[in-house]
Amino acid sequence: MKGNFQNIVSGSTPVLVDFYADWCQPCKMQAPILQEFAREAGNKVKVIKIDVDKNPEIARRYQIQGVPTLALFKNGQIAWRQSGLLTKQDLLKVVNIHG
Repeated sequence: MKGNFQNIVSGSTPVLVDFYADWCQPCKMQAPILQEFAREAGNKVKVIKIDVDKNPEIARRYQIQGVPTLALFKNGQIAWRQSGLLTKQDLLKVVNIHG
C-alpha cells in the first residue's frame, strides 16, 4: 500500500480512508457502517482501509493518534478528518459538504 496510497488519494474522486487496527473494538463496529456507506455512496466516493499497525509510516505521516480515524481526501489533501465511530448519515453529510 505504501507507494499506492498517495496515488489513490490524489485522484479527483474523493477518498474516505478508515485508519483502523485489528485489535480495536470500535473499528470492528465501524466496518459494517462503512460497507453500507460505500454501497449507498456508489461512485461518488472511494472507501479504503489502512491498518495502522501494518502501515505505520502512513499513520505517522497523517499523525493518526487513535483509531478509528476517518479522513476524507480530495486531490491528495485532507478535506475532513474525525476520530471515533460515525454513522452512515454522518458520513453521507461529510461527503456532501466536502466531496
